[in-house]
Amino acid sequence: MTPVAAAVLLGVLGLLVGSFLNVCIYRLPRDLSVAFPASHCPSCQRPLRWYHNVPVVSWIALGGRCGFCRERIHWRYPLVELLNAGLWAAHGLLFPWEPLLFVRLAFASALLVLFFTDLDCRILPNEVTVGGTVAGLIASALVFPPGFQSALIGVLLGGGVLWATGEAYERLRGVEGMGMGDVKMLAMIGAVLGWPLMLLTLVGSSIAGGLIGAILLAFKADARTTALPFGAFLAPAALAASLVGQPVLDWYLGFYR
Repeated sequence: MTPVAAAVLLGVLGLLVGSFLNVCIYRLPRDLSVAFPASHCPSCQRPLRWYHNVPVVSWIALGGRCGFCRERIHWRYPLVELLNAGLWAAHGLLFPWEPLLFVRLAFASALLVLFFTDLDCRILPNEVTVGGTVAGLIASALVFPPGFQSALIGVLLGGGVLWATGEAYERLRGVEGMGMGDVKMLAMIGAVLGWPLMLLTLVGSSIAGGLIGAILLAFKADARTTALPFGAFLAPAALAASLVGQPVLDWYLGFYR
């Protein structure tokens, strides 16, 4: 299969999976089952018909409203579907058609869920972070890159660095500086990408978080007490590391060879 054909196919599949991701984003932080009940309107609770549930198309056709009660449906629903389709298509262009591709597709979708749950609810569900860590270690043990040793170091180093940073901040400032959800999320990233790309993710997310924090300080008097959802910075940094991180690392390390 050519990269373009793979991108088109994965983009369509990504749209369909994106619809399920919306269910996860809404239900997991609320401790609700992602399987039961079937998709329904959160306002009137009526089960959706199949033609209400076609990714993106249904939202446009219904004018962004429920087909029963006409309550508004958030624009984030088609956005998540389109983002997941775009991410899957990008993987189809950049990765060969081999088992590692499917590991990275699942990883990209998991990061998308974590990005929005952290942004909306300041929650990084254990079902995704802990489950993703275990799945990443299993995949690495099956001789997928980055290999089990690198993945295990990534888990221990990733989780350990954030835990130590948060512990030190709390002792110095007397307030919690890093939630355990962030620690588990970086451990998951280390399990899937290995420790070098995990460190690249941490550097990238810290720079982005620092820039946003500086902007908030410039425009908000109470920015020092504003908690930033660090998972929302880790997710795009990890996606970038998954897609193009290895060439970036190779280019950087080339200066020392």
